[in-house]
This record gives sequence, structure tokens and C-alpha cells, in this order.
Amino acid sequence: PDAIKNTTLIKGGMQANFGGRLSSVIDISMKEGNNRHYSLKGGIGWIASRLTAEGPLAKGKSSFLVSARRTYLLDLAQPFIQETNFAGTNYFFYDLNTKLNFRFSDKDRLFFSTYFGRDVLSFKSSERGVSFGLPYGNATATLRWNHLFGPRSFLNTSLIYNDYDFGFEGGQGEWDFNLSSGVKDWNFKMDLDYFPGTSHEVKLGLNAIYHTLTPNVTRASNGETTFTNGFEPRYAGEFAIYAQDQWEISPAISIHAGLRMVYFAQFGPFTEGVTGEKYDQSDIVADYTAVEPRFNMRWRFNENSSFKASFTRANQFVHLVSNSSSTLPGDIWVSSSRRVKPQQGTQYAAGYFRNFANNNWESSVELYYRDLKNQIDYRETYQNDLTAELEQEFVFGSGRAYGAEFFMKKNRGDLTGWLGYTLSKTDRQFEDINQGQRFPARYDRRHDVSLVLNYSLGSKWDLGTTFVFGSGQAFTPVERLYFIDRNLVQEYGERNSARLNDYHRLDLSLIYTPGVGKEKDFS
Repeated sequence: PDAIKNTTLIKGGMQANFGGRLSSVIDISMKEGNNRHYSLKGGIGWIASRLTAEGPLAKGKSSFLVSARRTYLLDLAQPFIQETNFAGTNYFFYDLNTKLNFRFSDKDRLFFSTYFGRDVLSFKSSERGVSFGLPYGNATATLRWNHLFGPRSFLNTSLIYNDYDFGFEGGQGEWDFNLSSGVKDWNFKMDLDYFPGTSHEVKLGLNAIYHTLTPNVTRASNGETTFTNGFEPRYAGEFAIYAQDQWEISPAISIHAGLRMVYFAQFGPFTEGVTGEKYDQSDIVADYTAVEPRFNMRWRFNENSSFKASFTRANQFVHLVSNSSSTLPGDIWVSSSRRVKPQQGTQYAAGYFRNFANNNWESSVELYYRDLKNQIDYRETYQNDLTAELEQEFVFGSGRAYGAEFFMKKNRGDLTGWLGYTLSKTDRQFEDINQGQRFPARYDRRHDVSLVLNYSLGSKWDLGTTFVFGSGQAFTPVERLYFIDRNLVQEYGERNSARLNDYHRLDLSLIYTPGVGKEKDFS
């Protein structure tokens, strides 16, 4: 958190410079680092600690930022764990953010930032002789050049590397097992911002991504024989160009219109799992094109109220497929192919926004509807078979997501805070699942409530509270368990026909802020 400068959530009306996903956008920007003064701050807690350092490399011209944190709750509990049958069991996560900022001239700046995060779980049972480890996490690096052409235009050129990997290592006695999966991306972007006049803001850009997707690669050994499933990485490319214009037609009406065009291709080397057909490195296995219009409109009735509407079409070519019957965080990323079509989402949204009491209160009501095509799920008879070609286990269907969001916020006074409530429904329909009947998606949450309040007790004391409530997540229940020839048979009910209990939580805080001394310059 100490490395983040700003976070923007775009729920609907996604702009044309964003693509590759059907959902909303979380746009996170990092702090640039102080180029005038050195500073060091951190925190120590029972569960985790954090430390952030920043300062100038060349005063006024360049800066650095380093921010890190780590959890250690089970590290502190190790003396007690070592006395049990679970000696050697531990869990922790850590992450590291860095950023360098260089100003070469009044028109050129260079930024280099990295993120590395890892969850590490190790489990051991001396009583049963079982052990396993779950290391997984993300790494990313970004190099960005910002060039200012003049007072009306500037260009950002970025090279981005992303790496997600998941691993599982386990064994018992002479038997051991290893699984690995992940996705790597090389991403090149150019974004030109141009301001031809006071009423227009134009943005043009291109984006090229090289995907390397690693499926579930497994290795198992019993001490004498070793087995591997021999799955090979999948390769794909994604290229997009876009143009958008934010036009202030009048003080009352503004339009934000954009168009994004995308070309996606899966290419070799690749061997078709069913037919055995082989593709060389330069061969195209499957390719798709898509046109994605984006439109946002705001009509301001007066200084206190406005109406907003949006239309968004998006396509997703790389898919996250989750297995609800597995307890491992091993979600698989798969590429669009001949069998797996790109997912498509079309969203309509409209809302009324009004401020009261000289902008002391904000309120809004929004309605949305999203139509989803080419949704992916596992067939009903799917079993966790790491030797099977996953594409043959998928079925495809459609989905819907719609609802209403209500929001109220108080900005000033001793009592500040906000209340949000969402009434929504998300479902899926597959010909091969649930006899073709619609069923709740795993993301379906009928009711969602968030309340955040802060009350000032004076210049140094603040009382705060946070309350959240959410409907229970849908799941597929096991209705019958029995044995046939000593083999366990499980019979399930209808897909996602049961729900976990509703979730609610209340947090209270009392915060004391001592007097702040004068800032010292250690440079």
C-alpha cells in the first residue's frame, strides 16, 4: 500500500485503451519517489511488517522508491509447531515494489518499475510421512518513456513483462509428485495523447502482446519409474489499435467515444492433442479479429445532478478456467484456439448522480446489464485428470450479469463516510450442464453491502467503523456418497444449487495521531 499513488475503479464504460478482459478495470499508479528529500517509513505488526524508502538519485532530476512487506505469523509460531507432528509446516507471503524515475530533459522522462510477490506454503506430517509445498506468485517489470512534443501532445512508450507461475511439490515415502503451470507476457504499448482544443481530448495507441501459456505440466515418480504428461507451452500473439475522443459538446453534454480493433492468433510450435496434427513455429493454428466500440455520455442537468450512460463491447482471448472441485489455487490460463472461441461481453449501463448541500453529500443510482458469449466451464463428468487434454474437457455457453447499485457518501463534517448497496444476479447457461437450464455463476452475489464511517473526536482522535455483508457463494452440493467394489462414488446435485452462509463482518478502530514535527531534510 505504501507504494501506491492512486487507484481508479472503472466499473462500466471501459475506455478504448483498455482491452483483453470482459470485466471492469482497476487502474493502479505507483508513487514516483521523492526527488528532493530522503524518507524512510514502515510498520511492525503481529502478522506482517512493511518498510518503504525513497529519495533522490540526483536531486531534482531522478528518484528511487523501494517498498517491501512480509508476513511471519507462522514463523513466530514455529517453536510450538516443532513440538507437534507438523514440524516444518509454515506459510508466509511477501512482495517487493521498486521504481526508478529519471528526467533527462524538460521533454523526456524514463521510468522503470518492478513488482515481485510470492506465496509460500509448506506442509509436513511426520505421523503420515506426507509433505507438500505450494509456491506461487507474480512478477512484473515495466520500462516507460514519456516524451512531450509540445503543450498539446505527449507520447508514452512502454515495454512490460508479466510472469505468473504456480507450483505444487509433494510426496509420501518414495513417491513424489510435481506440477507447474503459468503464463508469461511480453507487452509493447504506445499511447499518444493529443489536445487539439479545449473541447477535445484525443487518444491514439497500439498494443502488441506475446503470450506463453504453460498448461499443467506434471511429473510423478515412485522411486523406480518416472512419469511426465509431456504437455508443451502454447504460444499466441495479440495486436490492437485504438482511437478515442472525449468531446465536450457543451457545458451540459459530453461524449467519450472510442473504437478498438484486435487481431489474435495462436501459432506453433504446436501439436493437436486429438488428431496429432503438427504446426511449425511460423504456422498459425487459429486466428480471430474483433471490433470493439466504446461509448460514454454524460448529460449534466445542473451543477448538482447529471445522467450518465455507456455502451461497451470487449473480447477476451486468454481465459482463466477454474475448477470448483479442487482446493488448490491452481487456476489455469488457456489460449483461444480452434475449439476455444474468444469470450465476448456487451455491457449497457445508465445512472443518475446527484450532490446535495453544497457538495457535502454525493449520491448515485446505476443500472447495468452485461451479455456474455462463449463462456467456458468444465463438463459435468469432468474428473481431475492431469494427463487429459484440457480443451476436450471444456463446454461452452452463455451468461448474463445485471443489477442495480446504490451509493451515498458524506464528504465533510465530523462524521464522514459512505454506504453502498448492490442488488445483482449473475448466471450461466450451457447445453451440456444442468440439462440446459440456467444456474448461478460462482461469482453470483445477490446482496452486497458496504458501510464505512469515520467520526472525528478532536484534533488527534478518530473513531472508525467498517461493516460488510455479502450473500453466500454458490456451490454444487454432494447429495450421495457410497461404495461400489470398494470404490467411492460421489453423486452431485444441480450445478451451484446450494450456497454457503451469508458473510458479514464489523471492524471498529480508534486512531490516535500525535503532533507532527517539522520535516527534516537529510540530503
